[in-house]
Amino acid sequence: MLLKLMQNPNRRTPSFFLSTVRKYFSTSSQAAVDLASKDGEMRIFLVAGEVSGDVIGSRLIAALKKLSPYPIRVGGVGGSMMAKQGLKSLFPMEDIAVMGIWELLPHLKKLRVRLKETVDAAISFRPHVVVTIDSKGFSFRLLKQLKARYRQHGRNAPLHFHYVAPSFWAWKGGEERLNGLSKFVDHVLCILPFEAEVCVSRGVPATFVGHPVLEDIQELKGNADLFRREYGISSGSTIITVLPGSRLQEVTRMLPIYSKTIDLLKDTVKDPTTVIHVAPNQHVENYIKKTVNGWTADVVLVPGGSSHTKYDAFSASAVALCTSGTAAMELHLARLPCVVAYRAHFLTEWVIRYKAKIPYISLPNILLNSPVIPEALFCECTPTRLAALLMELMHNEGVRAEQIFAAEKVRQLLSPPLARAARDDLDCKEPNFDNSPSSIAARTILFHRK
Repeated sequence: MLLKLMQNPNRRTPSFFLSTVRKYFSTSSQAAVDLASKDGEMRIFLVAGEVSGDVIGSRLIAALKKLSPYPIRVGGVGGSMMAKQGLKSLFPMEDIAVMGIWELLPHLKKLRVRLKETVDAAISFRPHVVVTIDSKGFSFRLLKQLKARYRQHGRNAPLHFHYVAPSFWAWKGGEERLNGLSKFVDHVLCILPFEAEVCVSRGVPATFVGHPVLEDIQELKGNADLFRREYGISSGSTIITVLPGSRLQEVTRMLPIYSKTIDLLKDTVKDPTTVIHVAPNQHVENYIKKTVNGWTADVVLVPGGSSHTKYDAFSASAVALCTSGTAAMELHLARLPCVVAYRAHFLTEWVIRYKAKIPYISLPNILLNSPVIPEALFCECTPTRLAALLMELMHNEGVRAEQIFAAEKVRQLLSPPLARAARDDLDCKEPNFDNSPSSIAARTILFHRK
């Protein structure tokens, strides 16, 4: 209905457009802003369990501060990016940055302790809103226990939002698992275009807010010359970008494979320089610094936390090799041809083969339903295979062009209706109107009514 209204040929004024947006996000009884009005501040408890969630959380806090009619106070768990927005994390975010099945077992005791600490802290914080970001294993257990604690004490629970829908679309029987989600989640903030409709059909209120990576792409233009100057890389050197991951368990598994891959390329690539992007995770930083000391190739380490430097490096690179995750989307939308790789414990890989219902692992391929980005998964993820795929990307202009051309279609798919409509509406030029994914998510949190 809103989309039809905004596309009406009888153009509306910007103020009319903004009032319509507010109506779109507030249709029933009690919103977070109403709860906050009683206390003169809005208390938001956020939990992020990995680097990509930390970035999402930091942008969300910034958007909430900008849009909320009341001062924002935040508590919870996050990383260095959320700390810049005023969050004092209960404990290092890395303590809950664990994924997989077999890989999870050694960490169960610590995760139980951290879960209890988080529940206790959330209750003490008396939040108006709880926002969990991705990391559904930890997040959903937290939300369930919070609901139970509030019910036990006869108190009204705060509004529970989960940012980044669980990947129900990837697994056999995944949609059925959404049926019970509404018991402990009030609203899901979806980053992929097809997720919200399925969530709603299963009784879970949801909003498609757009993919967070769009915010970097809209704001940043990579500067290749600046990157080469800052890191002392000659203009004739061929830069290969490597993103081994943000969790220690995946970095320790993937980096040795990437090291052997780079060794295979040394004799066929002109003056190669390997640029490794180091996630802002102290365990990961220590491991990578120690490991690359034994490399024979020229290596440059780029510290995480600076989007400008990251996209400067992308602009200077000829090709990229990354572990499956958010990095694949970042590289694709930056128009840097890449290869996606993934390995896990053999039991985890066996479960994935048995339970997965889609043939791809990288989001661009999933969205396009096409292997635009080469993937080397499980037993196919070998140095020889990766080196061959990288060589083809560097020398086959047709393959490179296919990835670059597909990026625009992916960008359009990831833009939410509000953002697309605002771009097309010539009257929507108010300087304060922000249709970024973070701002749409913040409006949803502020004005959604339970």
